[in-house]
Amino acid sequence: MNLPRRTFLKSTLAASAASVLAARLSAAASPASGRDYLELRCYRLKAGTRLKTDADPDRLDGYLEHALLPALARLGITHTGVFTELDVKKETATATPKPGSPVWLLIAHPTLESFVQVSADLNADPAMQQAGAGYLQAPKDHPAFERFDTWLLRAFPGLPRLALPAFSAARAPARVFELRDYESHSELKAFSKMAMFDDGEITLMQDLGMSPFFFGQALAGPDLPHLSYMTGAADLATHLANWDKFGRSPRWDEMRKLPRYADNVSKNTPRFLVPRPYSEI
Repeated sequence: MNLPRRTFLKSTLAASAASVLAARLSAAASPASGRDYLELRCYRLKAGTRLKTDADPDRLDGYLEHALLPALARLGITHTGVFTELDVKKETATATPKPGSPVWLLIAHPTLESFVQVSADLNADPAMQQAGAGYLQAPKDHPAFERFDTWLLRAFPGLPRLALPAFSAARAPARVFELRDYESHSELKAFSKMAMFDDGEITLMQDLGMSPFFFGQALAGPDLPHLSYMTGAADLATHLANWDKFGRSPRWDEMRKLPRYADNVSKNTPRFLVPRPYSEI
């Protein structure tokens, strides 16, 4: 059958566009694309609508340490971080555990497909089901958590893969981390802040020894649009000193005054974190 020229061209262009889109999606889901997809969870343990009393953190710890992290490792997912929050006094560079702290979990996936598939694989893992039975089979009137939130983050081009700091690989006993969320009042301004990091802010942090090890654009989850990132040091005093150097840096002062980066953050939420004893970060 002979198609009219206009119909033929439209069909050809549509097929070509579909082919390009499929190729891009395939590339995005391939390790060759070179950017992690980061799963960030926040487990809330304080009593609310589901819990009558605060949850026992030992039950969640037991699940994460003995069930979830080993199961992830069997799937090739390593360097999983588990943290609780600290109350920090910057004047004295001291910290104490935050009462009622949530538990933060960071999982680095090499592809988007990994993020999707790992959940199904974990649910089918009998070893994890057995090791995590106390958490997974918690009774309805005594659940293991109030709620947990999940964010899906895509790593920035400027730091495409999780960069584990040397002090973390060595498991420095006093190591500390800081998780920051930068919210923006529009998607355009969120992209501006991401560009600011990729255009020089990440490099500056690295040059100052701040050990940034991930930057992620929040693709899904609460409080969009925003980005999240983490820095850290072998101890709190070093971490605070590094941030002080950053604030006084002429390079930072010049960058933050550029008009193209104006008003790109509407809310900055910092959280100081300490790893759980079994954390891989």
